[in-house]
Amino acid sequence: MTTALFLTIINAILPILITLGLGYVAAWRRDFDSQQASILIRLVMLYALPLALFTSILSTPRAHILSAGPLAGLILVAMLGIYVVLFCLLRWVMKRRQSEAALIAMTITGPSVPFIGIPVLGQLFGPSSAVPISVGSLVMNLCQIPLTLILMNHDQQRQQCQHEGPYSWHTTMRELGGHLLHSCKEPVVWAPMLAFLLVLLGIGLPVSLTHAFQLLGHATGGTALFASGVVLCARQVRLSLSVGLMVLGRNFLIPLGVCALAFAGHLPTLTMQEGVLAMAMPSAAINVILAMRYHIMEREIASVLFFGTVSAIFSLAFFIWMTHS
Repeated sequence: MTTALFLTIINAILPILITLGLGYVAAWRRDFDSQQASILIRLVMLYALPLALFTSILSTPRAHILSAGPLAGLILVAMLGIYVVLFCLLRWVMKRRQSEAALIAMTITGPSVPFIGIPVLGQLFGPSSAVPISVGSLVMNLCQIPLTLILMNHDQQRQQCQHEGPYSWHTTMRELGGHLLHSCKEPVVWAPMLAFLLVLLGIGLPVSLTHAFQLLGHATGGTALFASGVVLCARQVRLSLSVGLMVLGRNFLIPLGVCALAFAGHLPTLTMQEGVLAMAMPSAAINVILAMRYHIMEREIASVLFFGTVSAIFSLAFFIWMTHS
């Protein structure tokens, strides 16, 4: 490993470690609690992250965006394709409850690209990192989260209404449409889509306005990581076989599969690097929120977030070294 590559890894990983640690210490000192952390995450999801994605995409050359098809395909396969396969295996082969199967599949295939991806990929790739971050955010918000909500709601209502007969899949599809429509109204979804459209049309914003948007957008990575540290301290985590397997799949197996797929498809080096590192992020904090909302596997999912984030310091370093060597 060269000195330059070692310094690149340190510069990408150290901000994560320090900011998570500060959030953990803040919760330990009772300066912040889980409710206040949720407010910080809401700030990130509604304002800071959409502004960060919007300005980053507008700063990305049009030619780079037009050539992002293979990268989007890699991310789509890793996040949605593997989600469907895992859910089917857990539900009908391992006979897990439908809501548990959906939540586990979401935990393993849903990386924290919008949060941790900002400091890591931004450090490594600059403005072009907005493309994998935006694609990952769109797949999560337009596909994974609505699908997981539908499956968990369907299972919950079926358990409550067993005496009324089977729960109609017509109702399920209607709920899916409602969740998709609601997702499209979220700023984290329509802001990057609008930016993509503006870039494709060759429309830009004045530099002064772009800088004004970036002021809050630059707070995205640090605020989200700090809030995640608060959440990790508040949850009682425990390492188990199932937690270890979920962390292994999220942090190692999926990025290795993306790397193998990129090599098999003879994709450009930059596409392979961005795809692998985007999928090497630990599990997203939204999974803990879903577990707490439906009271399903709360400790296990919080444990995956904790141990996955801690081990990501080493797994990200490994994949940065592997893709840049």
